Amino acid sequence: MFNSTTDTIWVGMDVHQASITAAILHGDGVEPEVVRLTGDLNATRRLFRRLAQKGVPRACYEASGAGYVLQRALDHDGFHCEVIAPSLIPTRPGDHRKTDRLDAVHLVQQFRSGHLTAVSVPDVDQEAVRHLVRAHLFNRRQITRAKHRIVGILRTGGYHFSGTKTGWTRPHRDWLAELRREMTGPMQTVLASELQHLEYLEASLSSLEAAITEVSCQEPWRKPVEALCCFRGIKTLTAMTIVSEIGDIKRFGSPRQLMGYVGLVPSEHSSGERSRRGPITKAGNRYLRRVLVESAWHYSKRACSTLRLQRRRMGQDPTIVGIAVKAQHRLERRYHHLARTKHTNKAITAVARELCGFLWSALREVEGG
Repeated sequence: MFNSTTDTIWVGMDVHQASITAAILHGDGVEPEVVRLTGDLNATRRLFRRLAQKGVPRACYEASGAGYVLQRALDHDGFHCEVIAPSLIPTRPGDHRKTDRLDAVHLVQQFRSGHLTAVSVPDVDQEAVRHLVRAHLFNRRQITRAKHRIVGILRTGGYHFSGTKTGWTRPHRDWLAELRREMTGPMQTVLASELQHLEYLEASLSSLEAAITEVSCQEPWRKPVEALCCFRGIKTLTAMTIVSEIGDIKRFGSPRQLMGYVGLVPSEHSSGERSRRGPITKAGNRYLRRVLVESAWHYSKRACSTLRLQRRRMGQDPTIVGIAVKAQHRLERRYHHLARTKHTNKAITAVARELCGFLWSALREVEGG
C-alpha cells in the first residue's frame, strides 16, 4: 500500500474493548516495539502524538466489533489509519499460536509489506442508516421465528388450522384469537404470551419501516433509492439496504468487483490443465447478498410492467429506466434458459449475480459516471 521510508512509522493494533495492543515498526526496522494500552481512546491518541514527533505514523487494525470509533478518532487528529478485512489477512498454515501480541506484530509486518486489504469506512450517518436497515431485517427474522414457534406449540397440542391454504391470513388470526379465549391453564398462558410477543414485533417492524421510508426521502438517499426502485423486485426497503450497504459505488471499478464484494461469484480451484469451479464464495456482505437473491426471484416470472412499477419509473432518468427495462427482459430470459438444465436455486443465484451488474450501472449513472 505504501513504500516504507525511514520517516514512516508503521503501527498494527489488536483492538479489544478493554485493551489495545500496538506493534510499532520504525521505518525499515526488523524487530517491532510492542505497547499495551488501555481501551481508552485518549491513551491511543497520546501514543500517536508521541510517534508523530519521530516520523509519520500509519496505522491499521482488523475490522471487528470495535467498529470504526478508533479510526475516526485518529483520522480526526490527522493520523492515517486503515481498517483491515480480517478474511483477507494472509496466514501461515503451520502457525497455531494466537495472542494479542502476535496478532499485532503479524498485522504491522503485513501492513508494511502491502499485503493487507482495507475496508471502506462509512461515515457516521451512513453507519446509522445501515444499523436501521439491519434492525429491520433482524426484526423480520424474529417475526418469522415467532410464527413458527406458535404453530409448533399448537401442533403439539393437536390444534390445526385448515380454513385456508396458507397461514397467518385474516381467518387464521381470527382463529388464533378465538383459540386464545377458549383455552385454559398453562397452554392459554403460553399462547397469550407468544401472541403478545408477536404483536410487539409486528408493531416494531411497522415503526422501523416508517423510519426507513422517511430517511429514503432525504438526501443523499433519495436519488439512488428512486433509481433502484425502477427495477423489478426492488422497492424502498430493498433499495435502502442496497444503497446503505454499498456506500460509494465509485469504489467498485467494474460490475465484477461488486459481484465479488457481494460474494455471488463462483469459487474456483484450478491447477494445470484441470479447471474446477465450485459454489459461490459467500464472501463479503451477507445482507446485500440476501436482498439481491430475494429480488432475483421476481425475474422467474414473465417479464411485464405492472402499474406500480410504471408509477415508480415516472419522472426518472430515461437512461436509468432503460437499464431497468433491459435488466427485466435479459434476466427473465436468463433464468428460464438456466432453469432448463440447472436447479432453480442455481439459476436464481446466477440471475442475482447479473442483477449486480445492472444495479452497478444504474448507481454509476446516478453518481454521474
